[in-house]
Order: sequence, then structure tokens, then C-alpha cells
Amino acid sequence: MTGVVDESGVSAACSAAARWHNGRVPPRPPAHTVPSEMLRRFRVGSALIVDRGKLLLVGNRRRQGHLEWTPPGGVIEHHESIHDGIAREVNEEIGLTIRGWHALQYSVVVDAPDMGWQMSVQSWKAAGASGTVTLNDPDQIVEQAKAVPLGDVPSFLAEAPAWIQIPIGSWLQAGCEPVGAFSFIVRGSDRSTARVEQV
Repeated sequence: MTGVVDESGVSAACSAAARWHNGRVPPRPPAHTVPSEMLRRFRVGSALIVDRGKLLLVGNRRRQGHLEWTPPGGVIEHHESIHDGIAREVNEEIGLTIRGWHALQYSVVVDAPDMGWQMSVQSWKAAGASGTVTLNDPDQIVEQAKAVPLGDVPSFLAEAPAWIQIPIGSWLQAGCEPVGAFSFIVRGSDRSTARVEQV
């Protein structure tokens, strides 16, 4: 993906897409329920970069060894605005410069009391991006980047958790327009066996 990303035909292409977002998974905490006032809280942002009927996804190598596809983004630092943090993450991970923002497309809260963390996510549609995709993730998690046809996005997200699949699926079905807020709870202290419920 090179040059300036435009939005021609995006809504039509999005509505034709199928179903089924980003956030770095926090490290595994102790195996007991942590009181809510002691939860580690993460603020995460992601960029929905759509160009000519394709959504830009990045392949993140997870601790368990599998590749998990999500929109680019990551943890927002305490001193950053959501837009500045997402723009920084996108630039660090894949070398693109975000040229502006449209509306917030969806937000997600994930509570994992047995693992001791809570994650809040905001996903914003980029008004455009420039540059050439260059993989240079300082965290060495992002291994690939692909502009994926909107109809193929669900199959790419097959390894992603429900808190990524469900909001993106709703967003695609809504023609890539804002779809509101989602909440999930993760029950269990081991990610490989934990149960994720939408609440």
C-alpha cells in the first residue's frame, strides 16, 4: 500500500463484505480474581485503514506461536491523545503516516478479572495514510501487513479473540460505518482455555 489512501467506493465495498480488531494482549497475571480497583488497565487504539475495497491488517506473532491478524495499532501511552497514540503505533509498526481521522467506529471494553487486567479499545477510521508499508515494529510482534479484500477479512480474523472478530464483523456488515460499543468478559486465568463472553 503506497501513496495516499483514499475512500472511493469504501462504503459500497464494506457493505458487500462479510463478518467478523487490535489490541496487544497484556502479559499473563496471577491465576486468581483481582479486585477491580487493582486491575491493570490498558488503553488501546487501532486504525481502520480502508483503500479501494481493502482493509489493512497486520499479522501479530503471539506468545502461543500463532499469527493473529488485526488492524494496526496498540497500547496508548498515558500522556498521549488517542489519535496521537494510534498514529504513533501505526508509524512504528508499519511505517505509514496517518493523514487525518473520521469518526470513532466502535469501542470495546474487555474485563479479565481472573487474569488481573482490563482493556479499553477505540477503533477509528483513518481519513487517509501515506508512505510505504515497512515492517519495523520495535516490539517485534508485527511480522506481516496485508491489504485484505473486505470480503476476506473474516477468514483472516479466525485466530483473533471474539473482542476483535465481533466488532469488526458488525462494522463490516454496517457498511464500514460506526457501530457503537461492545463489552466482553474473559473467564479463566489461562488464555488458551479461558472463555470469552459478550456482555
